[in-house]
Formats: sequence, structure tokens, C-alpha cells
Amino acid sequence: MTITEGKVAMADVTRRLFLRHLRGAPTSWVRHHVKGKVRHEGVGQSFWYRPLNAVLSEVPVDDRELPLLFHARTSDFADVTVQATVTYRISAPATAAERLDFSVDPKAGQWRAQPLDQVATLLAELAQQPALDLLARLPLTEALTAGIAPVREAVSAALGSDPRLTDTGVSVVSARVVAIRPEPDLERALQTPTREAVQQEADRATYARRARAVEQERAIAENELQSKIELARREQQLVEQHGANTQRQAELDAAAALVAAQAEADRAKVAAVAEAERARLAAEAEAERARVAAAAEAEADRLRSLARADGVRAVGLAEGEAEAARLAAYRDLPPAVLQALALRELAGQLPEIGQLTVTPDVVTGLLNRLGK
Repeated sequence: MTITEGKVAMADVTRRLFLRHLRGAPTSWVRHHVKGKVRHEGVGQSFWYRPLNAVLSEVPVDDRELPLLFHARTSDFADVTVQATVTYRISAPATAAERLDFSVDPKAGQWRAQPLDQVATLLAELAQQPALDLLARLPLTEALTAGIAPVREAVSAALGSDPRLTDTGVSVVSARVVAIRPEPDLERALQTPTREAVQQEADRATYARRARAVEQERAIAENELQSKIELARREQQLVEQHGANTQRQAELDAAAALVAAQAEADRAKVAAVAEAERARLAAEAEAERARVAAAAEAEADRLRSLARADGVRAVGLAEGEAEAARLAAYRDLPPAVLQALALRELAGQLPEIGQLTVTPDVVTGLLNRLGK
């Protein structure tokens, strides 16, 4: 059996010359005897004393935990380990100080004995006995599965009704059974079916997870295939829509080009008609100008012709009158003078003569003519 007791806080003892001063704690009960008489007693005491004639006792009155670990045997002779915890307090410190040695060294302020170990041993023995009796009547399987509650009830009942604790001034607050465990080899053997079942369940879960993973992969592959099919169908629709859009755009472009060509043809036609009209008007205007100019030229020519005719007529008349006057003047002249004038006139009408050869015959003939 293993018993573990916590550290105890003792009262503070201070030295001043030949005197000592004790200062207790709020969880410690202190009694001071001098010559068999009680001088100080209670919780949280603080006083001066002489160590030569002082008898001191200090009892802790706080709740204390006592861990217990002991072995037991079940009805099928299997060793088990019981882990429990007992919570107790010293409810009657005066009685406990009288039954157990809680005396304190007046000089050092420490216990002369180990009274709490005695209390722990008493509690452990009282708690162990009913647990051993109960587990000896239970098989191992029942002790492990449903033995904690019965053991706890048995321990609590035994500690609560034992007169030795009451006579010692100790009262049990609670008793708890933490665990009942078999030997390690036996525990592993007992855990084997459960471990195998858990392993089988884990294998089934693994297989199921793999099956689900395969199913999910198949579903993912099918989804990917469906996605590819849908994507291909969408791409086909997109290509068809793109072709339709291109065809529609080409038709619209052709219609626009036709409208533009018709508009251009109409503009060219209108421009040609306008140009023809302008050319006709210009031709008519030019023809009118030419007609007017021709008429004016003809009138001018007519007037010039008339003027020339009048001038010629006037000149003719003047020449006729001059010629008549000359003839009238020549009428009274002798013939030789007339011949000379005729020669002079003839000479004026002859072309330019570079050389003139006069023979004697010509001169003789001329002189003869002049002599006649």
C-alpha cells in the first residue's frame, strides 16, 4: 500500500533573547501549556513564551487529501490495483492532541513526531479493508466494469461509521475511487478483444473510406467527363453562335455596302444629272454667247462691209472724178506729151530692173518715134 501525505505548514517561531514568539496560522490549532495549565488555545494564536517551561501542541484543522494506492484480488484470483483519494479534516483538535503526539519543539517550532502519518495509516487501513472484502467477492470483469461505485460506497460507509476516527477527532469529508486496474499483462489481454474489435471497425472504416474515396473519385471522374462534355457542347454552341454572328455580320456588312453603293450611285447619278444640266446650261449659254457674238460679228462685218463699200464707192467716185479731171487735163495736151506720160506710168508699173541693155536699134526706134 502506498500513502502520500502533503507538506504541513507549521507556525512561525521567532527568537528574542531568552523568549520565543509564536505566530500561528488560520488553519492551525495551537495549545500552550505551562506547568500543566493551559495558557493559550485555539486557531490563529500569537503569543510570547519561555521555551524552558512551555509545552506546545499544533494541530492542522484544514481539509487534507490522502491519495491511496493498494492491491486487491478478485474472486477469480486476478490482481487489481485500486486508486482512491480520501479527504479528511481534524474536527476535534483538542481530542486529536490528546490521542496523538502533535507536540512541537518550543525552540525550533517543529513536530517532535509524525502525527499526520499515523492519521494517514489509520485512514488507509480503514479504507482498504472494505474495498478488499468487496473485490474478493467480484469477478475481474465485473470489478473492472462496475466495481468503482460499490467500492466507493463501501469505503465511504466504513470511514463514516468507524469509532476510532471519532475517538481520534478525525472526520472524513469524502472518499473517491479513481480507478481499478488489473496487471499490465492482464490488462493488455483484456484489451485484446476490444482492440481487435476496434481494429476491425477501423479496418471496416478504412475499407468504407476507401470505397467512398473510390466512389468519390468515380463521381469526380464522371463529373469531370460531364463537365468536359458540357464544355465541348458549349464550345460547339459558341462556335455555331460565332459562325452565325459572323454570317450575320457579313450580311449586315453586305447590306450596308449595298446601301452605300446605292447611295454612292444615287449621288453619282444626281451629280451626273447636275453636271449634265450644268453642261447643257453652259452649252446653251455658250451657244447663246456664240450666237450673240456671231450676230454681233455679222452685224459688225455688215457694218464694216457697208463702210468699206461706202469707202470704196467714195474712193471710186473720187478716183473717177480725179481720173475725169486728169483726162480733162490730158484732153488738151499734145500726143507726144501723152506718150511720155504713158511711158512714165508704165515705168512705174514695171518690176525692178537690175541691168538694162540699150542697143542702137532700140534707141533709133525710140528717137524715130519721138521725132514723129
